[in-house]
Amino acid sequence: MESRAIEIPAPMNKKIALKVIPGHFATNNSHINLYIDLTTMKTRQKEAEEAAKVIAEQYKSNAVVDTIVCLEGCEVIGAFLAQELSNAGIHSMNAHQTIYIITPAFNTNGQMTFRVNNQPAVYGKHILLLAGSVTTGDTLKKAMECIRYYGGIAAGIAAVFSALDTIDDMQVNSIFQPKHLPEYKSYAIDECPLCKAKQRLEAIVDGYGYVKL
Repeated sequence: MESRAIEIPAPMNKKIALKVIPGHFATNNSHINLYIDLTTMKTRQKEAEEAAKVIAEQYKSNAVVDTIVCLEGCEVIGAFLAQELSNAGIHSMNAHQTIYIITPAFNTNGQMTFRVNNQPAVYGKHILLLAGSVTTGDTLKKAMECIRYYGGIAAGIAAVFSALDTIDDMQVNSIFQPKHLPEYKSYAIDECPLCKAKQRLEAIVDGYGYVKL
């Protein structure tokens, strides 16, 4: 699988690149023909920092950000993003004028929650959601519902790659869009042409990585 990987430089910053692997893959909600591997961007200090700089440019003008909720292992990017926004003078309602970086938890039923110790960073706060790869948007919809349940205010959605322009009428600001991956396709599980063509599933993928089949 890895030998087929292709790197696509970011249009706004050539220091970062999206690594994609063509094939037949299953997510929780769909089948896709390109696996987007964000491992290095999430775990390498320099690449995470450069990704944060690109995302921050889209929020420097009029955003209020109190908390960044990181999904799918994006905490390193989230920390650099908080630094970039703070350096740019982004307004925060927090008394200490700094930005929280937190992640949600999941209960035994798979529902997204926030632990009691993190709930003060959600209640009444303007929250920027940060995701890695957005395909159907279902995970982000659950995250927004969770934020509302705990009294937070969804102030924005950012992602490294997003196949969607909006989720629940909120714009998704991403480094990479479908126009940068013209061959990218996402299919409903029961309508997948790759399955109908008897093409074997290679791996189950999510925001944290993949498991080969």
